[in-house]
Amino acid sequence: MNETQEQPERRPESPEGRIGERPDERLDRLQRRLAQFAAARGWEPYHTPKNLAVALSVEAAELVEIFQWLTPEQSAKVMEKPESANRVADEVADVLAYLLQFCEVLGVDVLDALAAKIERNELRFPVPGASTPNRHSSE
Repeated sequence: MNETQEQPERRPESPEGRIGERPDERLDRLQRRLAQFAAARGWEPYHTPKNLAVALSVEAAELVEIFQWLTPEQSAKVMEKPESANRVADEVADVLAYLLQFCEVLGVDVLDALAAKIERNELRFPVPGASTPNRHSSE
């Protein structure tokens, strides 16, 4: 591209994702973007399961730090102030980014793992007073 041609402006992706895109498709696309981001910078040698687990832990601790000295009432209102809301959103994004990269490296399907964990928890912690859980034939 020469100097007289304008480069198209690359807008950040909307929080809602692409029109008609299912959440699992969006998650897969974002996971691929993270992998491409790391690959373009030559970071794959450093993205070992151990390093990613440590980084995930550090980012989770940074999220905890925001709430460390807040009362339960203050913590419930943390998203009301733009400054703290932005900090929370940034740390949540960091935690999720490292979790998705961790899953990518180990071949864990994060949505399948979560669905399986919820099912195990439903069996492990039944609703008090309920008989057998209602199960759909498609589940």
